[in-house]
Amino acid sequence: MQFGIFSVGDVTEDPTTGRTPTEHERIKAQVTIAKRAEEVGLDVVAVGQHHNPPFVASSPTTTMAYIAAQTKRIILSTSTTLITTTDPVRIAEDYATLQHLTDGRMDLMLGRGNTGPVYPWFGKDIREGVNLAVENYALLRRLWTEDVVDWQGRFRTPLQGFTATPRPLDGVAPFVWHGSIRTPEIAEQAAYYGDGFFHNHIFWPASHTKQMVELYRRRFEHYGHGTADQAIVGLGGQVFMRRNSQDAVREFRPYFDNAPVYGHGPSLEDFTSQTPLTVGSPQEVIERTLGFRDYVGDYQRQLFLMDHAGLPLKTVLEQLDLLGEEVVPVLRKEFDALRPAHVPDAPTHASLVAAAGGADDLTINAVDDVTGASV
Repeated sequence: MQFGIFSVGDVTEDPTTGRTPTEHERIKAQVTIAKRAEEVGLDVVAVGQHHNPPFVASSPTTTMAYIAAQTKRIILSTSTTLITTTDPVRIAEDYATLQHLTDGRMDLMLGRGNTGPVYPWFGKDIREGVNLAVENYALLRRLWTEDVVDWQGRFRTPLQGFTATPRPLDGVAPFVWHGSIRTPEIAEQAAYYGDGFFHNHIFWPASHTKQMVELYRRRFEHYGHGTADQAIVGLGGQVFMRRNSQDAVREFRPYFDNAPVYGHGPSLEDFTSQTPLTVGSPQEVIERTLGFRDYVGDYQRQLFLMDHAGLPLKTVLEQLDLLGEEVVPVLRKEFDALRPAHVPDAPTHASLVAAAGGADDLTINAVDDVTGASV
């Protein structure tokens, strides 16, 4: 099982000091956080994509490449790549390039995004969000798996004799997770292709998460990719830890109360009782996280949100130390002991290459100048 962290790249005032980090500080902090995540033994770090203030996550591939150049082992991913407002050709070429630069040490999560104004900025209609996700991903898969693509759809200029370059590393496209909080169509899409399904698992109660994951598992089996319990599931989550729970609650409360998303709403106590947010000791985080398996089954990836709501970098790094040293080793051991042998691990580039029968060189060396077809 893979454990890691994800970020949305928000630039938020620290309510305890009144100080807001600069964009420069926040971008650099994401790199520092990723490096520490590798140092403490985490498996994955995922960065977001937003194109509006107060976020600095507008160029995830740039950030991922910079992090990859300064790390050796950790997998780079996204949380999420906007399949609705980002050109599929751009996604195909940017992430294939990143795949080569990282030697396959990457994957990506696709999502619709939840910021309405972004759609018209990129010439799209938010009312077509699901249709955009479906059509754009169908094209993206073809761009990665077919050398020459002829294509016409509703939302993009047609393609004739088009080859996306570079071709995927070793002839194997990056693994794709489809991320959704509340949209059944996205769970269906993930199941149809046999891809992974990632449920953010932060704002909604366990009953909702259970329904979404069960839908994905049933449809994964329906489409013949394996049994329902072999479907590839990832969960989000948010934690804040100190050695004892009283200190954790006292320190985190002002950040929770003023957070851009859930602040000025339910109390911290109500929110932690009704959602997966866990504020307490490392042992409490372990017990709460192990409980996720009770309603989603055996799953492959657990990511935690650690740097949200204005928490200073020093505090985030302290959280990572606790996560890597005291929480993840226990979770890894317990989850692995519980998982049946027929339930797969999270896919990696190496496992995908092995499943495909070995690496292929898909470089297109000769092309007809008129049709674009390979000679």
